[in-house]
Amino acid sequence: QVQPVESGGGLVQAGGSLRLSCATSGSIFSMYGMGWYRQSPGKQRELVALITSDGTTNYADSVKGRFTISRDSAKNTVFLQMSSLKPEDTGVYYCKAELTALLRGGYWGQGTQVTVSS
Repeated sequence: QVQPVESGGGLVQAGGSLRLSCATSGSIFSMYGMGWYRQSPGKQRELVALITSDGTTNYADSVKGRFTISRDSAKNTVFLQMSSLKPEDTGVYYCKAELTALLRGGYWGQGTQVTVSS
């Protein structure tokens, strides 16, 4: 079992940057991939970025060109570098260890709050 733990959230002004970290208790390569999700006020939780075990990355259209997902395999840690932040990026960001390409099931972290002020 892989248990993700997020860190790095906070308050930032629009246009600023933040880097989120997701440390896992097990090998990230034992999973299909690792995903970053966010839940903004009044909205459903959405997938923001995904990195698979072979290094393939995917992004939501709303964050392409601004967010970058990466990993440190030796430390079993996944990162989300967020730049050019907008107020609509505000939300709770969750890290999830994905079991399969269907992105069902898996293991969720507890979430970290990101607030972008205008």
